[in-house]
Amino acid sequence: VDIRATKDMGKMLGGEDEQDPDAQKKEEERQEALRQQEDERKAKHARMEAEREIVRQQIRDKYGLKKKEEKEAEEKAAMEQPCEGSLTRPKKAIPVGCGEDDDDEEESILDTVLKYLPGPLQDMFKK
Repeated sequence: VDIRATKDMGKMLGGEDEQDPDAQKKEEERQEALRQQEDERKAKHARMEAEREIVRQQIRDKYGLKKKEEKEAEEKAAMEQPCEGSLTRPKKAIPVGCGEDDDDEEESILDTVLKYLPGPLQDMFKK
C-alpha cells in the first residue's frame, strides 16, 4: 500500500491535513500581538477621555454649568413633586408674571435679566 495514498484518503474523508508545526505557534503569537494592540488602544482612549473630562469639568466649574445627568435628575425630581395649578410643569417652572402672584416684591426688568446672566457678567453690571 502506498503511504501517500492513505494520507490523501484521510484528507478526502475529512481528516486533518498536516500543518507546519510552527504555524500554530505563529498564529498564537499573531493573536497575542493583536490583543496587545487592542489593549493599548483602549488604554490610550481611556487616558484621552479622562483628560477631556478634566477639561469639561473645569469649564463646568468656571461657568456654573451642571452635567447632563445631574440636570436630567433635577428635572425628573422637579416633575415628580406634587404641583398645584399646573398639569404639565411644576409650579417653580412657571415664568414670573404668569399665573398666581405670591405677593413677592416687584423686581425690575434689569434684576430679572441679571439673574440669568453668567456670574462674571452679573458682577460687571452690579458695580
